[in-house]
Amino acid sequence: MEQKDILQRIYDIVVDRRENPKEGSYTNYLFDKGIDKILKKVGEETAEVIIGAKNPGKDEVVYEISDLLYHLTVLMVEKGVVWEDLYQELESRYKK
Repeated sequence: MEQKDILQRIYDIVVDRRENPKEGSYTNYLFDKGIDKILKKVGEETAEVIIGAKNPGKDEVVYEISDLLYHLTVLMVEKGVVWEDLYQELESRYKK
């Protein structure tokens, strides 16, 4: 997968799981359990990023940030947020 579009590709996969559930899918498990479970996982993954960042080297924090981004993507799909929404928000904050 190309780096420049991996986040969108993951987003598209999460949307597909939402629209076309697959038995045994972790993504579908999260959607089935609802917003509280999704938020709990986002919180857990955030804590794991913090712990990973305290350790030497970058491998663990890269792994944990990747987990967090996945769970944030599930949250985005649950709430109807698309990457363009985030790009616009960030652009409005950092215009020069």
